[in-house]
Amino acid sequence: MPKMKTKSGAKKRFKLTANRHVKVQQAGKRHGMIKRTAKFVRNARGTTVLCESDAKIIRKFMPYA
Repeated sequence: MPKMKTKSGAKKRFKLTANRHVKVQQAGKRHGMIKRTAKFVRNARGTTVLCESDAKIIRKFMPYA
């Protein structure tokens, strides 16, 4: 059986933690910061962990991660 392929978009955007949680950058910080509140920008710093239903999909995209 041939090797499964990793989705190249997924490997650029997601990392798996030691407990198989999916770590992802916070959304909504690419542009348009003027219209966002300061609280939104502050809370959107760093990374977050995806919810389990979304993480299940992403794990299928990255079989060897």
